[in-house]
Amino acid sequence: MAYWDKLTSQGNVEDRRGASLAGGIGGLGLVGTLIFMAFTYFTSGGDLNAVLSQLEGLQTTQQTFQKTDFDGSDEYPKFASTVLGSNNETWQQIFAASGKTYTAPKLVLFRQATQSGCGIATSEVGPHYCPLDSTIYLDETFFDELQRRFKTEGGDVAEAYVISHEVGHHVQNLLGITEVAERTNEESIRIELQADCFAGTWANSVAPLGVFEPGEIKEAIDAAAAVGDDRIQKTVTGRVDPESWTHGSSEQRVTWFTKGFETGKPSNCTVS
Repeated sequence: MAYWDKLTSQGNVEDRRGASLAGGIGGLGLVGTLIFMAFTYFTSGGDLNAVLSQLEGLQTTQQTFQKTDFDGSDEYPKFASTVLGSNNETWQQIFAASGKTYTAPKLVLFRQATQSGCGIATSEVGPHYCPLDSTIYLDETFFDELQRRFKTEGGDVAEAYVISHEVGHHVQNLLGITEVAERTNEESIRIELQADCFAGTWANSVAPLGVFEPGEIKEAIDAAAAVGDDRIQKTVTGRVDPESWTHGSSEQRVTWFTKGFETGKPSNCTVS
């Protein structure tokens, strides 16, 4: 367990884990909705925009919030807020050094599905960033699935890497790097690998504070390898198709996270 109490900044986290989608989408029901999302996600090569566009024509139902189900029941909102706040502090300093202004993103915790500025956020899609509302959406049970299906070590540092990767997408959005309506798979891979490098940059910035125990950063490296396109495809479909990759291979993801962690310089995160 990392020493998160050494970090004092807090980010904006909204806990929606007591919310539910009453009937799912367009009469599909929640289970049907998740199957639809999973099918669209994998058949589109893991393209979140394709998933969300498929949902545009489907009718959503009213959400029912039951916040007392989770308020104060665990420490996860505090953990997520600490990691987010630390990322914000790191990037505020980096932006200020370049004469730029950093605006902090929001992080929403949810279970199964919730409304987002980009449509519907679901557990099947996994943690992701919506540029339309500058918000990260995270169902923390994703990490249990990551351990179960992809045999990762798991751990809080691995989860911090994922949150930091999504903050990396927010940074890209602020810098105008992702202002492309449609992009090729190669461009998508460069964006994802750069976000991995940005996550490594954050890890480098907090390491001197004694946050990580010796060897603990391996959790983040293990998580980066687990979400490589080749490893996911091999596990889900039994085959590997590099032509459909959108996030990069396990080796690439580890390489770029490591580059950010070892150098601590976002200027080294330009993926060619």
